Amino acid sequence: MIDGVIPSSFRDPMGFIFFKEGICYRQVNPSYKENYDYLIDSGLYKKLTEAELLIPHEEVEKKFAWTTGAYKTLRPTPIPFISYPYEWSFSQLKDAALTTLEIQKIAIEHGMSLKDANAYNLQFYKGKPVLIDTLSFEMYQDKKPWAPYQQFCRFFVAPLALMSYIDIRMSQLLRIYLDGIPLDLASSLLPWKTRFKPALFIHIHLHAKYQKRHSSNSSNTFTQKTMGIKSLLGLVDNLESYLKNSNWKPKGTEWIDYYSKNEHASEFLENKTKIVEDFLKELNPKTIWDLGANVGVFSRIASSKNIPTISFDIDPACIETSYLQTIKKKETNLLPLWLDLNNPSPGIGWENDERMSLLERGPTDTVFALALIHHLAISNNLTLQKIAEFFSKICRSLIIEFIPKNDSMIQRLLSTRKDIFTQYTQNNFEIEFTKFFKIIKSEKIKPLDRTLYLMKRK
Repeated sequence: MIDGVIPSSFRDPMGFIFFKEGICYRQVNPSYKENYDYLIDSGLYKKLTEAELLIPHEEVEKKFAWTTGAYKTLRPTPIPFISYPYEWSFSQLKDAALTTLEIQKIAIEHGMSLKDANAYNLQFYKGKPVLIDTLSFEMYQDKKPWAPYQQFCRFFVAPLALMSYIDIRMSQLLRIYLDGIPLDLASSLLPWKTRFKPALFIHIHLHAKYQKRHSSNSSNTFTQKTMGIKSLLGLVDNLESYLKNSNWKPKGTEWIDYYSKNEHASEFLENKTKIVEDFLKELNPKTIWDLGANVGVFSRIASSKNIPTISFDIDPACIETSYLQTIKKKETNLLPLWLDLNNPSPGIGWENDERMSLLERGPTDTVFALALIHHLAISNNLTLQKIAEFFSKICRSLIIEFIPKNDSMIQRLLSTRKDIFTQYTQNNFEIEFTKFFKIIKSEKIKPLDRTLYLMKRK
């Protein structure tokens, strides 16, 4: 990370995140002094960090501050990989929402409240969502409506409802609407039957109608003008109850059932696993990105060795299934994320710089590209040269599988299109990749005619 203030951190006058000599710091401005002191003195910080709901920090000397006049300079525990809501599965977004509400309830017990409910303030750390914005709290004021209620509905209630009732891909609207999906849009898209669901009627449909009616008055919020603590906790409980009961069932797809539906899977998987383990032993990487990871079979080979692993796949059912497994098994080194490699997350926001592109979040030590290249080359008409060049930008080493045209998987792809891919040969694959990488090892994966390569960037 280049030293300087993080572009996504400029909107909060209370403080900001910056890097200095490669270390992440948070500056607390004097305007936040009273709230920061209360956060610490009330015991809320201790309670939340011990519960692993808030990222811990240590206070450092003021000489580390980015600007003069800082009240405090904090060094938070670093997050290994920054992910975004439009890369999360249904249950990841749901868990982030429930975490936000749990934090709010604990804050109230300590005389504080969240002043925003921005999904970007949460990250996945050690397998579960955690709040990373220490400055998200303010002292609770009795009779005051919950300030981030509308934001919470835009970031969590609306996208989860759209994903559940319409299509899981509706979460991609969060790439367009960086402050959450507008409630009037969500209301117009949701089926009529959702108006008979009390929580959705109140938190989306009625909320959107009220918002439209009072659009000229930005100070109006869709809650009582005075809200005592009992009403506030009732609102939080209502949201929590609805979210806990919301669901999306990942259905069987071509890819989620890939291993179970292939007769060669058992022997092939065993041999492929052994080769991958041998290659990993030789590389000993610090981080891994598994591209086209499916449900994370090979991602877990790496993560089980305590290697922080990001498990990317284009299929939301695969990511949902993999994430639920990380929760069930309490896996702390694996993060499944939803990503279309042909259209990966771009740099977006103000000056295209508030949210990082995939490339900006790299490079990683090692990339797994297993049963992936033929999809890029044949399904998406990418040249082997372009694929090799892309990988050279995102990793230092590569464990990559080449599948020849006579393989049943490629024959299936070619059954519905003309074979114009004359350059897709193993010889050309090696020629193009050796422009950027050195081939260290290659091994055939029995019983199929597939080859697994270990490469290091030149």
